[in-house]
Amino acid sequence: MKLNTFIASIVSFCILFISSCENNKSTSSENPIVLKNDKPRSKKDTTLIENAPIINIADTVALGFNIISIKDSASNGKRLSTKLDIIYKERLEEIIKKNKLNKTGAPIAWYKKLKAPFYFEAGIPVDKKPGKLPKGIVFKKISKTRVIVAHYFGPYTETNLAYQALKDWLKDEHKTQSGEAYEVYVGKALDEDGKPVDPYKVQTDIVIPYY
Repeated sequence: MKLNTFIASIVSFCILFISSCENNKSTSSENPIVLKNDKPRSKKDTTLIENAPIINIADTVALGFNIISIKDSASNGKRLSTKLDIIYKERLEEIIKKNKLNKTGAPIAWYKKLKAPFYFEAGIPVDKKPGKLPKGIVFKKISKTRVIVAHYFGPYTETNLAYQALKDWLKDEHKTQSGEAYEVYVGKALDEDGKPVDPYKVQTDIVIPYY
């Protein structure tokens, strides 16, 4: 398998083959702080990044899961971060406690595009379908599917590099995207004292279903 390295000096690719891709089992209410650039770096921008992010690509299978989620929008990256924090820690957490649900994975988000204004859907995987849900909160099942995953470690503002790496992989392997890409916030952006964690130790999985 051959990967086309679009910025050889800043991205390290490692092809991993595994039989399944399970969601992170953490049940902590301390979720990552997501910071997106309003205008992400373009593919043509060859400016070197100090302490380049690490992107490991895995061709694998994502197991199906249940999720409760909320659709929303944000005018800029700062507003997006605030809204996600409220959705994960307050609105969805309230539903989980009220319905006695168990979290089965890390927080997930889908984005219509990678620049402002952001239109997104944010959710948390759960073990079962809850009872009656308030308006604006939905439950759905995500089917088991083949996926290409970028395990990303580095500044969140540069995750567009991971998206581009995945698109390059699909092109090189003559594969077709079969569903919306989504992000899984595996790592925590803050430690137990509320201090920022080294971003190169925080994992974000960017997932694209394909066939």
